[in-house]
Amino acid sequence: MSTVLITGATSGIGEQLVKDYSAKGWQVIACGRNQEKLAQLESLDETVHALKFDVSDKEQTQQALTTLPALPDLWIFNAGNCEYIDDGVIDSDLMSRVMEINFHGVMRCIEVVQHQFAKGMRVALVGSIASEVALTRSEAYGASKAALSYFARSYRNDIAHKGVSVSLIFPGFVKTPLTDKNDFDMPMLISVEEASKRIIEGLNRGKDYIYFPRRFTWILRVIGTLPYQWQAKITAKLVGVKENGQ
Repeated sequence: MSTVLITGATSGIGEQLVKDYSAKGWQVIACGRNQEKLAQLESLDETVHALKFDVSDKEQTQQALTTLPALPDLWIFNAGNCEYIDDGVIDSDLMSRVMEINFHGVMRCIEVVQHQFAKGMRVALVGSIASEVALTRSEAYGASKAALSYFARSYRNDIAHKGVSVSLIFPGFVKTPLTDKNDFDMPMLISVEEASKRIIEGLNRGKDYIYFPRRFTWILRVIGTLPYQWQAKITAKLVGVKENGQ
């Protein structure tokens, strides 16, 4: 039986991944902060084992991940958060909160379990297409995912000799409790079921980079090749936000 560890398992994409991998017969180590939701996931099937901890807390992360019920073949670091900057007014506490979960939280997890990485394993990091194009109000979220993207590409090179693969996942807009809070247009929004399907398919195929939905992420990747001034004008219209707050 293959084993997968999934952080951010109590909501959104992570929760759906737990359900889908369990349905496929995998042993799933579901990691999250919500004890009630973790209990619900464990009740789905005996193949699901819950670990409660907060990736923003180093001590909790170390304690939870030091002894695992099984050694994962696949590690999916998915825990994430999003807060927006309004009117260009920078809030360093807000920036820190987002970075703590989206970037440093992943680093804390990897720091604890890296000695268990072995040939044939795959490490998957859930980033965002927002890391490839600057979007309005996304100074915190986009920067955290851009940091994760750079880390993944560099880390892949440094652990390749161990036979460990690294996949970077670039979702577009996915309907989750996190995006339900958005007050702007979300082009080509997809369900968590579709997102989970695309992730699982991509990982099964051994893809290093997984983009979805294909059309939307392709459009943003093309926009990312244009001069920065053009990018700003196009993306402001694309996500339904006017320039200069007007």
